[in-house]
Formats: sequence, C-alpha cells, structure tokens
Amino acid sequence: MYHIPALLQESVDGLNIHPDGVYVDVTFGGGGHSREILRRLGEKGRLFAFDQDEDAYQNHILDPRFTFVKSNFRFLKNFMRYHRVDEVDGILADLGVSSHHFDDSSRGFSFRMPGDLDMRMNRLARKSAADILNEYSEERLSDIFFFYGELKSARKIAAAVASYRRSKKIDAVSDFLEIMKPFTFREKENKTLAQAFQALRIEVNDELKALEEMLMQGLQMLKPGGRFSIISYHSLEDRLVKNFFRAGNVEGVVAEDFFGNRKTPFELINRKVIVPTEEEQVNNPRSRSAKLRIAEKL
Repeated sequence: MYHIPALLQESVDGLNIHPDGVYVDVTFGGGGHSREILRRLGEKGRLFAFDQDEDAYQNHILDPRFTFVKSNFRFLKNFMRYHRVDEVDGILADLGVSSHHFDDSSRGFSFRMPGDLDMRMNRLARKSAADILNEYSEERLSDIFFFYGELKSARKIAAAVASYRRSKKIDAVSDFLEIMKPFTFREKENKTLAQAFQALRIEVNDELKALEEMLMQGLQMLKPGGRFSIISYHSLEDRLVKNFFRAGNVEGVVAEDFFGNRKTPFELINRKVIVPTEEEQVNNPRSRSAKLRIAEKL
C-alpha cells in the first residue's frame, strides 16, 4: 500500500463536487483522494493531480478525465494555465508525508529505519537533509530546529551537529540519531526525534513557503463558490491554513473597509476543525494528527 488516505470521505465531501466541475488534487501520492473525486465526477468533469515525486507516477490513473502533473504544487497556476485552465471548482491538499516515503529506507524520512539522510520529495532537488546538516551555519541550524521543529533545545542540538561534523561527515540516519542521543529521553524520545526530522524535512522541501504560494495561487484560481479542502498534520501547517482561510493571508490579519466591516475572501465551512474518528485512527494510525479545514470562496 503506497498510502492510506486520511479523512477521505470528509475531505472530498468538503469539495461539494459538481459532476461537470474542474478540480485539483495538489498532493496526488497514492491517488486515494483522486480516485474518490473521479468517482463523483461526470463524463465532462476534469481532475488535475500534482505530485513532485516521480514514484507517485506509478499510481497514475488511466481515465480521460484525469491529468497528472509532475510538479510541486507551488507552481499550480503556471501548470493550470499550460493546460488552458483559468479557474477551478475546488482544490484538495493532503499535506502529510506518504506512508511510502516513511517505509522506504532509501528516502531517509523515518528515524525508525536505517538509510541515507535524504528527505527530498523531489529527488532532483539540490540539497538533502545531510547537505543541510553538513553545510548550514550553527545559527541557521538552530533556527530550523526551533521554528520548524519547535524544539526548546534547538541551540544545543545545532552546536552538537557542528561539533560532530568537524570530525565526521553526516551522511546517514544513524549519524543524526547519534547526535540526538543527549537530547532524547525515554518518555519523549519518539516525539523529540519526530520534531527534529520534521524540521529538517520542512527545510529540505521548503514546505511552508510552497504551501503559502499554493494557497495564494489557489485563491486566484478558485471560482466564487469554489472550495479549498486541506488536511494538515502539524501546528505550523495548520496555523498557516487557519490564518489564510480566516483572512486571505498567512499572517491572519483581517482587513476592514471604510466602515469597519471585516473583509475576507472565504466563508468557513467548518469552524471547528475536523479530525479522524476513533475507528479511522485505529485502522490508520498515521491519520491521528490529521486536521481538516474547508473554506468556500466568496
């Protein structure tokens, strides 16, 4: 199984699909959400799916209504224009890392498996996680661990990385685990390592900036009445999406007109975040941190 989609029915329901509409799945992965969207589309409906990982193409769907775009979703608008599409009825994003990536030791996404410290979603990208640990300044590493991993010991971890690389190049997951030993305590070991790996992954793939760019372009492309349906997995993503849906910008600053009326480009479909049921969490443990937000363009 390449990936079990989280909140499948809820996220696709959130798109309020019109059979003849045009939709975009900007995180194709294993294709689970795309297949459910296609199931609800009529003969004239269209679905475009983005994924920058070449491995995802093996899940390509043979359907005349379906178009696969091998690209990062930060280039959403350019590629949709290339396909002569100026506006769409809905955009779905599942921002989680595919199970395929965690389970493939050669990709270096998981601290539970030995392998090279890579973490590139697009293997043609220049810098891997190992490159960042070997080349970035101690101060910059500290910022990454603090802001992207929300680690209180970020400065000490960065100093440990700098010390380690003076005698040995950092190449493998095992190298980074050795560096992290003094900062992982038994009761919080998995959480601390997950935060550290998350920080590196976000930096390697420029995830937050790419998300911001996709959201801005998506707002421009959505028709009035069109919807965003976005699943996030950590507080940094969720805060960004929440702010954007609230105000039309990632800072969450709501503009006001001359009379003091609040101006926002969206109506929130769910004011309370949607999370997986207990049954789904049991059947798909990796869905536990999933949070779904849906917004409709005014």
